[in-house]
Amino acid sequence: MVLVRKACRDGGSFRSWFWRECFEALVLGESMSQERAVPESAVPLEEISSWPEELCRRELPSVLPRLLSIYQHSDNWIEHIQILKIIVEMFLPHMNHLTLEQTFFSQVLPKTVRLFDDMMYELTSQARELSSQNLEIQSTLRNILQTMVQLLGALTGCVQHVCATQESVILENIHSLPSSVLHVIKSTFVHCKNSESVYSGRLHLVADLLQALFKEAYSLQKQLMELLDMVCMNPLIDEHDDILNMVVVIHSLLDICSVISSMDHAFHANTWKFIIKQSLKHQSVIKSQLKHKDIITSLCEDILFSFHSCLQLAEQMIQSDAQDNADYRLFQKTLKLCRFFANSLLHYTKEFLPFLSDSCCTLHQLYLQIYSKFPPSLYAAGISKAQQEEIASTFLVTLSPLISQLLTFQPFVDVVLDSKLELPCELQLPQCLLLVVIMDELSSRPEDVQALWCTESQVSEATARVSLLKAIFSSFEQCSGELSLPVHLQGVKSKGQAEVAVTLYQHVCIHLCTFIASLHPSLFPELDTALLNAVLSANMITSLLAMDAWCFLARYGTAELCAHHVTIMAHLIKSCPGECYQLTNLSILLRRLFFFMAPRQQVEFIQKFPPKETENLLLWQYISFQALPAELRKQTALEVTRAGTAWCMKWLGSNRTLEELESLNTVLSALLAVCNSSGEALDLGQQTAIKEVGSQLSILLNVKLVIGQPYVQQTLSLLLPLLGFFIQTLDPQLVSQVITLQTSLLKLEPPDHVRLAFLDFLSSLGKLFIPQTIQDRILPSLSSVFASLLADRNWLLEQHSLEAFTQFAEGTTHEEIVPQCLSSEETKKKVVSFLEKTGFVDETTAARLERIKQEKGTFWEPFAKVTQEETKMSSLQIIWLKNTHLKSLDKAAPLRFLGP
Repeated sequence: MVLVRKACRDGGSFRSWFWRECFEALVLGESMSQERAVPESAVPLEEISSWPEELCRRELPSVLPRLLSIYQHSDNWIEHIQILKIIVEMFLPHMNHLTLEQTFFSQVLPKTVRLFDDMMYELTSQARELSSQNLEIQSTLRNILQTMVQLLGALTGCVQHVCATQESVILENIHSLPSSVLHVIKSTFVHCKNSESVYSGRLHLVADLLQALFKEAYSLQKQLMELLDMVCMNPLIDEHDDILNMVVVIHSLLDICSVISSMDHAFHANTWKFIIKQSLKHQSVIKSQLKHKDIITSLCEDILFSFHSCLQLAEQMIQSDAQDNADYRLFQKTLKLCRFFANSLLHYTKEFLPFLSDSCCTLHQLYLQIYSKFPPSLYAAGISKAQQEEIASTFLVTLSPLISQLLTFQPFVDVVLDSKLELPCELQLPQCLLLVVIMDELSSRPEDVQALWCTESQVSEATARVSLLKAIFSSFEQCSGELSLPVHLQGVKSKGQAEVAVTLYQHVCIHLCTFIASLHPSLFPELDTALLNAVLSANMITSLLAMDAWCFLARYGTAELCAHHVTIMAHLIKSCPGECYQLTNLSILLRRLFFFMAPRQQVEFIQKFPPKETENLLLWQYISFQALPAELRKQTALEVTRAGTAWCMKWLGSNRTLEELESLNTVLSALLAVCNSSGEALDLGQQTAIKEVGSQLSILLNVKLVIGQPYVQQTLSLLLPLLGFFIQTLDPQLVSQVITLQTSLLKLEPPDHVRLAFLDFLSSLGKLFIPQTIQDRILPSLSSVFASLLADRNWLLEQHSLEAFTQFAEGTTHEEIVPQCLSSEETKKKVVSFLEKTGFVDETTAARLERIKQEKGTFWEPFAKVTQEETKMSSLQIIWLKNTHLKSLDKAAPLRFLGP
């Protein structure tokens, strides 16, 4: 007995502790019978570890409580592991699997986890002192790592035992095991991942044990996933604890995924595969408890990480210029990983869609981020065409059904069409392409789905949803850089023709028209509103796109609908309060739509807006007479000419007030339209009448009037091309007077539009033979005017000046004047370069791309603010008219399309 007490005092070792426990049991009178094979002189640990299986089974009830008690009170790591290994290896196989949680797991695993955390803390704390010279620290750290490896091995034994003894597992019966194992696994992977920073430059001193630790954790997780795959949950029984335990397991594995994503791709993918599998397996009972947003967010992050890795490898391959190297093999593996993640996302999204309302923003951003790094984006990675096709066919095709899955999900619609959506420059093109994809998807969907996307809605007090049609124009407008480059996209295949790449403008226009062709008639009011808003846009290219779409309506709709739209345009134009860009846009659309009118509807339009009435000349100035049949063209041109010349003569015979100049300019514009588009239909008398009016008006103009009055400037800008139309029959004195006026005005720097009008007149002079008697007065002034305009620094004026001078030089018989117009060496070089089509700025593709990106970033933000202000129509009358006349569109004849 004295020896026993002394052993306890000298203790610390497992044997001394075991002896003390045995002694206390004897003092308390606990008998240890011979049948239980625990002698009064307590059995050493080494002897227990050599017990046969049958003896362990018999002595389990008496030995296990004692071992568990020793385990709970021990503070020595090595003793802990020894006891744990004995319990797992010797006694666990004989325990009742239905009571494992109560008899073993709940009593041992919490202490095991604390023990592991203590070892991890000690390991991390002392790692800074590790060095090849400090053998004591090196030995301590290696011992800790070896102990941790043994602990993981013991936990693996626990998991293997459960797998081997049960065909199906009820999670409640082992719930301490998965949570404890997952905690230890995650801590291990985190330590291994951070090992380079933890051990700094001394990692090689413990690398072998860290590798062993990782392998043990890897093996443990695989075994645990096998066990969890055996878990059964009855959907008819509400086992709240089981549900929560499974949810905890899934999200713990999700945390592990974030740790191992960059460590082992195959293991990472298998873990994700298991997460998705278990989520779907137990979907009916855990769907309301899962944190779907966390799962979707992690999955999207892993997709983006793998995708970016693919792009980096593809860029490296361009430099190495090889397809059979290690980079290419790694590229293929990473691309397959992208495809796996995409499939996982699709599967999860399909099954849990009703629970993903707060994940729609993440899914939207995923799509935009992917396409922002892929051609044709300005911000795409520089990869070869072969790799582009490989990524597109392997990954992007796999991901493409995602939009189809989300198409009927209103929260996704609200995110994509958010009225306050503000995207950085690199995401603007992907947003536009996404909207095009959505239009394509909607083409085959029923009315309710189209209505979901095409009607505006107030989602909440702070959030509103715009219509898809409005969004496509707004998004298209933001792609200024891509439109000006321009970027090219995959074209539409035609029968018997090869596929040709198309510009972004063509791509959007084609798909927009296809969508319009499939639109349900109940949504026509939304279409009309969106088209008119876009036509009235301050952005020229957006307005042009809307006009093209509107012309598609006119081409494939009924004749009655086209006529109705032309009438609407006519009323809007007549009601515009003076010059504005909206009037310009409407007039261009009217001119284009008029070509699509059937002859019968054209006659009705003429009857509704007769050109013989002066107030209707406001409309006829914008209409091309070429759109009319020959007889109707001749008759209409005659009426416009008569009404116009009569009004001008009346004005010339009156007080000629400045207040009437606006009306005068409208009449002159209508006469110019007749000359430009129906000059051959005019008889000699009509031509003479127009020429006479132009001549008399020109005589009235002087430098002071033109410089001081904008309306007079417009009058001059209309008169000059009108006179140019009759240049061969003009009085030479009038020609001399006009050139002299131009010379004087150029000295005072008139507005650009006036100088552009000069060029229209000057280019026509190439057809004129100037009499010898007045050549001395005309030719010097003419050369001076050309020299001044050719030297202009305005790029638009410069281009038009070169075109006008070339036209004049090629047609004139006065060849001696041509060299006199080239007043400097710079001008001569400019003209020669223009004629030879040389002298362009030598800009590489990369430099041009970078310049456009910088321009887009610089100009977009201020332009967006200006656009927002300008689209709030400057005139209440325009707003009123738009709303009033659009109401009548609802009653228009329905569209009847000729094709699908």
